Amino acid sequence: MSETVFDHKAILEILPHRYPFLLVDRITAFESGKRAAGLKLASFGEPYFTGHFPTDPVMPGVLQIESIAQVATILILKSFPETDGKRPAFLGIDKARFRKAIRPGDVLNIEVELIAWRRGMGTAKGKITVDGAAACEAEILATLI
Repeated sequence: MSETVFDHKAILEILPHRYPFLLVDRITAFESGKRAAGLKLASFGEPYFTGHFPTDPVMPGVLQIESIAQVATILILKSFPETDGKRPAFLGIDKARFRKAIRPGDVLNIEVELIAWRRGMGTAKGKITVDGAAACEAEILATLI
């Protein structure tokens, strides 16, 4: 298993999100201002699996993008002191691609690289892999308010 840099308790202190919308379980790598990696364990008990789709459960793509955004938010909030007391807000999503269905029991490896950070706005490139195979990738643009 991967090393833990920020455990679930630390993540709750960093992010404003709470269950069922907290979509990262731990941070396994962190390089201030540059990159972070995290894990999300896709549990059978996740509420979205019961309705998307009942006979063939798949994690919705928008939640995959959100999990990338949450790892990016941790990267930004822990890298730049001027972000204290602020929360994230999406400005845009580009180059989103979904390559493999994420199903109950999968372990999402979420990798994020910060491309730019200027005047309170950031661009990050993220990727989710499951068992070494690409599942989702996207570039996100966000601000802190």
